[in-house]
Amino acid sequence: MQTYPVRASHRGNLAPPRLEEIVRAHFDSATAAPDAVSASFGAISRLTVRAAGRDLSVDVTMNPKVPEEVARETIARYNRFLEETTGYSSKERAKRLRKSASAPGPGA
Repeated sequence: MQTYPVRASHRGNLAPPRLEEIVRAHFDSATAAPDAVSASFGAISRLTVRAAGRDLSVDVTMNPKVPEEVARETIARYNRFLEETTGYSSKERAKRLRKSASAPGPGA
């Protein structure tokens, strides 16, 4: 399970109907539950996304036994989905993750 911060200007994307619309646009299909949206595509055997306060919570299960071109297309779609939903590019997400990993914990 990974949690991604969402830009203030993109927080409307965390509403379940909007989240389902974005997932459907990038992965061709989506299944909505009361608190989450699920999909599968290419190398992603299961993707579940939900709002976690001001963040996006993503649980993804990958299938490593797919052809390389399918894996590449899946990763590209996944990154475009995250960028549209969170408002951060893959570079910005990586930078934020590095920054949060190096920050001292609450007890430090």
